[in-house]
Amino acid sequence: MEFEDDAFVLAARAHGEAGAIVDLLTARHGRYAAHVAGGASRKMKPFLQPGAQVLLRYRARVSDQLGSAQLEPVGEGPSALFDDALALAGIAAAAAVANGALPEREPHPGAYLAFEALTAAFAIPDIWPAVFVRFEAGLLQDLGFGLDLSKCASTGAVDDLIYVSPRTGRAVSRNAGEPYKDRLLALPPFMLSAQGRLTPGDIGAGLDLTGHFLEAFVFHPQNRPLPPARVWLLDRLRELDRL
Repeated sequence: MEFEDDAFVLAARAHGEAGAIVDLLTARHGRYAAHVAGGASRKMKPFLQPGAQVLLRYRARVSDQLGSAQLEPVGEGPSALFDDALALAGIAAAAAVANGALPEREPHPGAYLAFEALTAAFAIPDIWPAVFVRFEAGLLQDLGFGLDLSKCASTGAVDDLIYVSPRTGRAVSRNAGEPYKDRLLALPPFMLSAQGRLTPGDIGAGLDLTGHFLEAFVFHPQNRPLPPARVWLLDRLRELDRL
Protein backbone atom coordinates (compact mmCIF):
# COMPACT_ATOMS: atom_id res chain seq x y z
CA MET A 1 0.00 0.00 0.00
CA GLU A 2 1.40 3.39 -1.01
CA PHE A 3 0.05 6.91 -1.27
CA GLU A 4 1.12 10.53 -1.25
CA ASP A 5 -0.93 13.21 0.48
CA ASP A 6 -0.82 16.64 2.06
CA ALA A 7 -0.86 16.43 5.84
CA PHE A 8 -0.49 18.20 9.17
CA VAL A 9 1.50 16.74 12.03
CA LEU A 10 -0.69 16.13 15.08
CA ALA A 11 1.81 14.45 17.40
CA ALA A 12 5.18 12.69 17.39
CA ARG A 13 6.87 10.41 19.89
CA ALA A 14 10.29 8.77 19.89
CA HIS A 15 10.49 5.16 18.74
CA GLY A 16 13.73 3.24 19.05
CA GLU A 17 17.08 4.98 18.99
CA ALA A 18 16.45 7.43 16.17
CA GLY A 19 12.94 6.96 14.83
CA ALA A 20 9.56 8.46 15.68
CA ILE A 21 5.91 7.47 15.44
CA VAL A 22 4.10 10.42 13.93
CA ASP A 23 0.34 11.00 13.93
CA LEU A 24 -0.84 12.94 10.88
CA LEU A 25 -4.06 14.44 9.60
CA THR A 26 -4.10 13.94 5.85
CA ALA A 27 -6.22 15.70 3.26
CA ARG A 28 -7.71 12.60 1.62
CA HIS A 29 -6.95 9.62 3.87
CA GLY A 30 -7.86 10.87 7.34
CA ARG A 31 -5.73 10.40 10.42
CA TYR A 32 -2.73 8.16 9.95
CA ALA A 33 0.16 7.02 12.12
CA ALA A 34 3.49 6.19 10.53
CA HIS A 35 7.07 5.41 11.48
CA VAL A 36 9.53 8.08 10.37
CA ALA A 37 13.15 6.97 10.27
CA GLY A 38 15.38 9.61 11.82
CA GLY A 39 12.38 11.36 13.29
CA ALA A 40 14.10 11.82 16.65
CA SER A 41 17.04 13.66 15.10
CA ARG A 42 17.67 17.34 15.74
CA LYS A 43 17.27 17.97 12.02
CA MET A 44 13.80 16.45 11.88
CA LYS A 45 12.32 17.61 15.19
CA PRO A 46 11.38 21.13 13.99
CA PHE A 47 9.27 19.56 11.23
CA LEU A 48 7.46 17.21 13.61
CA GLN A 49 5.88 19.83 15.86
CA PRO A 50 2.07 19.86 16.14
CA GLY A 51 0.62 21.93 13.31
CA ALA A 52 3.56 21.51 10.93
CA GLN A 53 2.42 21.04 7.33
CA VAL A 54 4.15 18.32 5.34
CA LEU A 55 3.97 16.31 2.15
CA LEU A 56 3.52 12.69 3.20
CA ARG A 57 4.77 9.70 1.25
CA TYR A 58 3.40 6.61 2.96
CA ARG A 59 4.24 2.95 2.39
CA ALA A 60 3.10 -0.26 4.11
CA ARG A 61 3.36 -3.91 3.10
CA VAL A 62 -0.25 -4.56 4.03
CA SER A 63 -3.01 -2.03 4.61
CA ASP A 64 -3.63 -2.76 8.30
CA GLN A 65 -0.03 -2.56 9.55
CA LEU A 66 1.92 0.48 10.75
CA GLY A 67 3.66 1.81 7.68
CA SER A 68 6.68 4.00 7.15
CA ALA A 69 6.65 7.56 5.89
CA GLN A 70 8.86 10.16 4.34
CA LEU A 71 7.91 13.72 5.24
CA GLU A 72 8.78 16.85 3.31
CA PRO A 73 8.12 20.14 5.17
CA VAL A 74 5.82 22.69 3.56
CA GLY A 75 6.11 26.35 4.62
CA GLU A 76 7.27 27.69 7.95
CA GLY A 77 4.68 25.93 10.09
CA PRO A 78 4.58 26.66 13.84
CA SER A 79 8.08 28.19 13.75
CA ALA A 80 6.50 31.34 12.31
CA LEU A 81 4.72 31.76 15.67
CA PHE A 82 7.79 31.12 17.81
CA ASP A 83 7.31 34.41 19.71
CA ASP A 84 3.59 33.86 20.36
CA ALA A 85 3.30 31.33 23.19
CA LEU A 86 -0.50 31.55 23.28
CA ALA A 87 -0.85 30.76 19.57
CA LEU A 88 1.52 27.81 19.98
CA ALA A 89 -0.65 26.59 22.85
CA GLY A 90 -3.65 26.92 20.54
CA ILE A 91 -1.98 24.84 17.83
CA ALA A 92 -1.06 22.15 20.35
CA ALA A 93 -4.63 22.08 21.67
CA ALA A 94 -6.20 21.85 18.21
CA ALA A 95 -3.80 19.06 17.21
CA ALA A 96 -4.51 17.13 20.42
CA VAL A 97 -8.28 17.45 19.98
CA ALA A 98 -8.13 16.31 16.35
CA ASN A 99 -5.78 13.45 17.20
CA GLY A 100 -8.01 12.21 20.00
CA ALA A 101 -11.34 12.74 18.27
CA LEU A 102 -10.84 11.53 14.70
CA PRO A 103 -10.91 7.79 14.02
CA GLU A 104 -7.80 6.41 12.36
CA ARG A 105 -7.76 5.80 8.60
CA GLU A 106 -11.21 7.26 7.98
CA PRO A 107 -11.29 10.13 5.48
CA HIS A 108 -12.43 13.45 6.95
CA PRO A 109 -11.58 16.10 4.34
CA GLY A 110 -13.73 18.66 6.13
CA ALA A 111 -11.68 18.28 9.30
CA TYR A 112 -8.48 18.73 7.30
CA LEU A 113 -9.73 21.93 5.67
CA ALA A 114 -10.94 23.27 9.02
CA PHE A 115 -7.56 22.54 10.61
CA GLU A 116 -5.83 24.25 7.68
CA ALA A 117 -8.00 27.36 8.10
CA LEU A 118 -7.32 27.41 11.84
CA THR A 119 -3.55 27.20 11.41
CA ALA A 120 -3.72 30.21 9.09
CA ALA A 121 -5.82 32.12 11.63
CA PHE A 122 -3.20 31.77 14.37
CA ALA A 123 -1.31 34.64 12.75
CA ILE A 124 -4.17 36.99 13.76
CA PRO A 125 -4.26 37.14 17.60
CA ASP A 126 -7.65 38.86 17.88
CA ILE A 127 -9.42 36.34 15.67
CA TRP A 128 -8.04 32.86 16.21
CA PRO A 129 -9.78 32.03 19.53
CA ALA A 130 -13.16 32.41 17.79
CA VAL A 131 -11.93 30.35 14.83
CA PHE A 132 -10.78 27.70 17.31
CA VAL A 133 -14.33 27.44 18.68
CA ARG A 134 -15.69 27.13 15.15
CA PHE A 135 -13.07 24.47 14.40
CA GLU A 136 -14.27 22.36 17.34
CA ALA A 137 -17.91 22.85 16.33
CA GLY A 138 -17.02 21.77 12.79
CA LEU A 139 -15.19 18.73 14.13
CA LEU A 140 -18.32 17.71 16.03
CA GLN A 141 -20.33 18.18 12.83
CA ASP A 142 -17.88 16.08 10.82
CA LEU A 143 -18.11 13.28 13.40
CA GLY A 144 -21.91 13.24 13.29
CA PHE A 145 -22.52 15.18 16.51
CA GLY A 146 -23.23 18.60 15.04
CA LEU A 147 -25.00 21.26 17.06
CA ASP A 148 -28.42 22.30 15.74
CA LEU A 149 -28.44 26.08 16.13
CA SER A 150 -30.99 26.80 13.39
CA LYS A 151 -34.07 27.22 15.60
CA CYS A 152 -35.40 26.84 19.12
CA ALA A 153 -35.85 23.20 20.07
CA SER A 154 -38.94 24.08 22.10
CA THR A 155 -40.84 26.65 20.04
CA GLY A 156 -39.27 26.57 16.57
CA ALA A 157 -38.42 30.28 16.84
CA VAL A 158 -35.36 31.41 14.88
CA ASP A 159 -34.73 34.66 16.76
CA ASP A 160 -33.17 35.41 20.15
CA LEU A 161 -31.42 32.06 20.43
CA ILE A 162 -29.13 32.38 23.46
CA TYR A 163 -28.98 28.88 24.99
CA VAL A 164 -28.14 25.31 23.98
CA SER A 165 -29.50 22.16 25.56
CA PRO A 166 -26.58 20.24 27.12
CA ARG A 167 -28.39 16.99 26.36
CA THR A 168 -29.40 17.41 22.72
CA GLY A 169 -27.13 20.15 21.38
CA ARG A 170 -30.13 22.10 20.08
CA ALA A 171 -30.61 25.83 20.43
CA VAL A 172 -33.14 27.32 22.86
CA SER A 173 -34.62 30.82 22.71
CA ARG A 174 -34.48 33.32 25.54
CA ASN A 175 -38.16 33.01 26.46
CA ALA A 176 -38.31 29.23 26.24
CA GLY A 177 -35.09 28.80 28.20
CA GLU A 178 -35.73 31.31 30.96
CA PRO A 179 -37.19 28.79 33.46
CA TYR A 180 -34.26 26.41 32.89
CA LYS A 181 -31.40 28.85 32.25
CA ASP A 182 -29.28 27.50 35.10
CA ARG A 183 -29.22 24.12 33.38
CA LEU A 184 -28.57 25.36 29.84
CA LEU A 185 -25.33 26.27 28.07
CA ALA A 186 -24.80 29.82 26.83
CA LEU A 187 -24.81 30.30 23.05
CA PRO A 188 -22.52 33.17 21.97
CA PRO A 189 -23.82 35.16 18.98
CA PHE A 190 -20.70 34.65 16.85
CA MET A 191 -21.57 30.95 16.57
CA LEU A 192 -24.83 31.84 14.83
CA SER A 193 -23.39 34.11 12.17
CA ALA A 194 -20.05 34.90 10.59
CA GLN A 195 -20.97 38.56 11.13
CA GLY A 196 -21.68 38.06 14.83
CA ARG A 197 -19.65 40.44 16.98
CA LEU A 198 -17.52 39.20 19.83
CA THR A 199 -18.40 40.50 23.27
CA PRO A 200 -16.68 39.79 26.61
CA GLY A 201 -17.31 36.23 27.70
CA ASP A 202 -18.13 34.90 24.22
CA ILE A 203 -14.93 32.90 23.73
CA GLY A 204 -15.29 31.27 27.13
CA ALA A 205 -18.92 30.41 26.42
CA GLY A 206 -18.00 28.97 23.04
CA LEU A 207 -15.20 26.83 24.46
CA ASP A 208 -17.46 25.62 27.27
CA LEU A 209 -20.08 24.70 24.67
CA THR A 210 -17.85 22.76 22.29
CA GLY A 211 -15.88 21.27 25.18
CA HIS A 212 -19.05 19.91 26.77
CA PHE A 213 -20.10 18.04 23.63
CA LEU A 214 -16.60 16.88 22.74
CA GLU A 215 -16.33 15.42 26.21
CA ALA A 216 -19.84 13.92 26.24
CA PHE A 217 -20.02 12.54 22.70
CA VAL A 218 -16.42 11.91 21.67
CA PHE A 219 -13.97 11.49 24.56
CA HIS A 220 -16.19 10.06 27.33
CA PRO A 221 -17.25 7.07 25.16
CA GLN A 222 -13.51 6.34 24.80
CA ASN A 223 -13.11 6.56 28.61
CA ARG A 224 -10.81 9.52 28.11
CA PRO A 225 -10.93 13.15 29.31
CA LEU A 226 -10.47 16.18 27.12
CA PRO A 227 -6.81 16.41 26.06
CA PRO A 228 -4.57 18.15 28.64
CA ALA A 229 -3.37 20.56 25.94
CA ARG A 230 -6.94 21.73 25.47
CA VAL A 231 -7.41 22.23 29.23
CA TRP A 232 -4.10 24.11 29.35
CA LEU A 233 -5.23 26.45 26.56
CA LEU A 234 -8.42 27.31 28.42
CA ASP A 235 -6.41 28.06 31.56
CA ARG A 236 -4.01 30.31 29.64
CA LEU A 237 -6.83 32.23 27.95
CA ARG A 238 -8.45 32.70 31.34
CA GLU A 239 -5.21 33.94 32.93
CA LEU A 240 -4.77 36.46 30.10
CA ASP A 241 -8.41 37.59 30.33
CA ARG A 242 -9.08 36.48 26.75
CA LEU A 243 -12.31 34.61 27.49
